This record gives sequence, C-alpha cells and structure tokens, in this order.
Amino acid sequence: MDINQLILLVKSKIEQKILTQSILIKDNTYLHKKHLSHQEGKFHLKMIIKSDELKKHNKLQATRIIYNILDEEIKEYIHSLEILVN
Repeated sequence: MDINQLILLVKSKIEQKILTQSILIKDNTYLHKKHLSHQEGKFHLKMIIKSDELKKHNKLQATRIIYNILDEEIKEYIHSLEILVN
C-alpha cells in the first residue's frame, strides 16, 4: 500500500466511527529513513483531528479510540502514529 492509499483509508475509517470537523494526516516517514528501526512499507504519520467527540475524552482515552479503529493498519502499515486532538 502506498502512502496516499493509506492516508485515504485512515481518514475514511476514522470518519466512519467518529464525528470530526477535520482530519489532517502528514507523512513524516522521511524523517526516520536513516533510523536502524526503519522498515520499508511502514509509515510514520502525524494526525491532527478536530473533533468535539474526542475532546470529551482525556488524551489517553482518545488515543485508545483511534488505535482501536486503526488496529489493522497499525499492525501492517504504520510504524509510528502521533495524534493531536483539537
């Protein structure tokens, strides 16, 4: 799966489960290419979500909700996921 497909899939899955005002996903994989733990085909993503629904939860709970939604993608394609909820 390429990064554009992954971003579309991640946005779609989150929008199906959580009411959001906006989702911005940035690929930061290039920052980690030289790391020893870098794996080809695994991406480093930064996600900024504007969601009143997620704001009702503390940071840990909101992160768990997102990780549960993206369980398969995290196992297969995502090495690192930074989440900011606004």
